[in-house]
Amino acid sequence: MSDLAWINAAITAARPQAVGALLRYFRDLDTAEEAFQDACLRALNNWPKNGPPRDPAAWLIMVGRNAALDGVRKRSRQTELPSEEVLSDLDDQEDRAADLVDASDYRDDVLRLLFICCHPDLPATQQIAMALRIVSGLSVKQIARAFLVTEAAMEQRITRAKRIVADGETAFETPGAIERSERLAAVAAMVYLVFNEGYSAGDNPARAQLCGEAIRLGRLLLRLFQTEPEIMGLLALMMVQHARTPARFDDEGQIVLLEDQDRTLWDHRMISEGLALIDKAMRHRRPGAYQVQAAIAALHARAATPADTDWAQIDALYANLERLTPSPVVTLNRAVAVSKTAGAEAALEMIEPLAERLAGYFHFHGLKGALNLELGRHAEARAAFDRAIALANTAAEAAHIRQHLDRLMADHDPSVRDAMAGKK
Repeated sequence: MSDLAWINAAITAARPQAVGALLRYFRDLDTAEEAFQDACLRALNNWPKNGPPRDPAAWLIMVGRNAALDGVRKRSRQTELPSEEVLSDLDDQEDRAADLVDASDYRDDVLRLLFICCHPDLPATQQIAMALRIVSGLSVKQIARAFLVTEAAMEQRITRAKRIVADGETAFETPGAIERSERLAAVAAMVYLVFNEGYSAGDNPARAQLCGEAIRLGRLLLRLFQTEPEIMGLLALMMVQHARTPARFDDEGQIVLLEDQDRTLWDHRMISEGLALIDKAMRHRRPGAYQVQAAIAALHARAATPADTDWAQIDALYANLERLTPSPVVTLNRAVAVSKTAGAEAALEMIEPLAERLAGYFHFHGLKGALNLELGRHAEARAAFDRAIALANTAAEAAHIRQHLDRLMADHDPSVRDAMAGKK
């Protein structure tokens, strides 16, 4: 491995701990980021000559903190000196720095850093952008490309988010047990939002990389909370879903449904790791929503062929998920399992009451169209497919529904059927 490669890997792995600790020292996101960048530049100069430090995160924290303090002192020569109490506090802080860099501080610093990205006044998209920039270290250009916006627009979004955090009453002290539990739930939800941003991106490689980044954040959370079954479930869920990525789209970028995917293309090593995590989580006997969703994904992953899928068990798990987190989307997903066990008519009856709440949801109309098509109700199917196309989030989703619509028209519209026959 080249010097640049191993240095980049070490810096990437150490970033959350280092930025989190620097944020604790300086209580300012911009100062913490600038201090970390200074430390990275010095690492690029120092590490190739002297070799990697025993603890890269501790090295980056110490060097970054000292560089930032040097900056404070240089600026103080040009401005009025701060009070003696402030200067003394900085010196004391420097003397105690080495003692503060240990595993327990890493844990609290990273949790605090992730929680700051989950500031309640920030919309979800800004929470994700903040996490990808500050915790993961993705460039503004990378994040902008993933969200399909200009670099300038993303820079403004992140700057606005930082300003909201700076203007708010952000707690920097070590969180207590109750706060830790509350923060963990918020952070887990943010990580899953990052994953879904990538998973729903179709075959767009710029956005699809968000799945890998969310899994990296999930691994980080699991290192911090090694006995928390919901974090095991979250990581397992993301891994099993992401493992199917190579088979989700064909060579032309068209969606391939789960039942039609080439299962030999799945990343079975990642699936095995995810399945092991699910089994470990279940042994704690503290079920949660992520664990249930992971168990559903596991049943699909364990089926050698579509015919082997245990749809009855999937239905039961979705029923459990409805009790844990009632949602029309959960009921919609359960209806797919019901269609496999009780038929399309029963599934349609289940989703009809959801029509008003899911009127603007692509997947509702796509499923409604498919169920009506299965029942031979072609006019209803066509109307649902037309609505789904109008609501599609990606070109791949629209193209997938259009294929259904084209087949419907070819099978049941004589003029279209004859025209297509003439092309053969």
